[in-house]
Amino acid sequence: MESTEILTMAVAILIMLIMILVFVYWYISRKEKLSNNKTNNKETSNKNSKEKSGSSYTKLSVFDFMEFDTIQDNMIVQNNGSKYLMAIECEGINYDLMSEVEKTAVEQGFIEFLNTLRHPIQLYIQTRTINISNSIENYNRKLEETRQELVAKQNEYNKVLQTNGRDTKTLNNLRMEIARIQNLYDYGKDIISNTEKMSLNKNVLRKHYYIILSYYSAELGADITDEEEKRNMIFAELYTRAQSIIRTLFACSMKGKVLDSNELADLLYVAYNRDEAEVYGVDKAIRAGFTELYSTAPDVLDKRMEALNKEINEKALEKARLTVDEVRSEKERAVQQTEESMDELIDNLAKVIIKENRRYIGKDVAEEAISKIDNTKEEVRQDVKKETKTRTRRKSTK
Repeated sequence: MESTEILTMAVAILIMLIMILVFVYWYISRKEKLSNNKTNNKETSNKNSKEKSGSSYTKLSVFDFMEFDTIQDNMIVQNNGSKYLMAIECEGINYDLMSEVEKTAVEQGFIEFLNTLRHPIQLYIQTRTINISNSIENYNRKLEETRQELVAKQNEYNKVLQTNGRDTKTLNNLRMEIARIQNLYDYGKDIISNTEKMSLNKNVLRKHYYIILSYYSAELGADITDEEEKRNMIFAELYTRAQSIIRTLFACSMKGKVLDSNELADLLYVAYNRDEAEVYGVDKAIRAGFTELYSTAPDVLDKRMEALNKEINEKALEKARLTVDEVRSEKERAVQQTEESMDELIDNLAKVIIKENRRYIGKDVAEEAISKIDNTKEEVRQDVKKETKTRTRRKSTK
């Protein structure tokens, strides 16, 4: 009996184990099937989204990303010619090394600069890695010129020594000149060596400060339809504003200049290619012929800027002359009024002096003196009236 129960329990346990294994196998199979379905659905959705993006969306163009159309006539053109920008590069000052008086003058000048602004501006600071490859090229070129000059002087010295070795004065002068050029050559080599070592440091940075002026073509109105005339008027307006700001900044001990088209291209090139600008600068790109983004007309612009500067100077001189004449006329009128009222001022001052010294000269004497001054004043008025009437009669008789 006991063996039968044990056998029955063993069979039941075996059946339970088989059921558990079947359940585990079913669960694993179902999980793998669900995972495969999700993967297929994801691939299908990605494929559909790619097809949709390919049919409905396009990549953003480079010109839309750069947010400007072209660089023309020292201006950045935006929004299909509806907005123009001109940039002023400002030379920074070392404020911390100034005295208190100089700091106060700079602050006062900056306040005046802000108070005189009549149009919106933007301040832009660009940090650049100093690229001294151009400086090294210039140094090498000048060093080569110095070397050629040194060789020429040495040949001249040898020639003089062979032909006229007794001319000690000429030989001494040539020796001194050769020593001077040799020292200059050695100094130049040291400068180039130190500069090349400095160029190995990539963390040498410099900040450039700019003031950006904007002008909308809509401000000109709808009367002007010629694009060339419109651009010329916008250039004249922006250049006049820029010169006004440069003159105002001079009170802050700051210098500024308007960027030309090449400098504007360099500004934008560094802004959009900060890493590449260290290796391949915009000057090399221009020499290579990559000039599609801007166009220049240096001769025309120089003439236009010269004419604008002349007009600004003439207007400034005229305004200064009118202001001086106005102040001078006011002073002349004040002098004339003082001269006309001089007798009255003298009488009044005399009466004040008598009143202040009344106790010394006596009350009766003081009052009689004041009365006499008033009577004399009245007699003068009567004489003036009589003279006026006499002149009037003579004129009417004539």
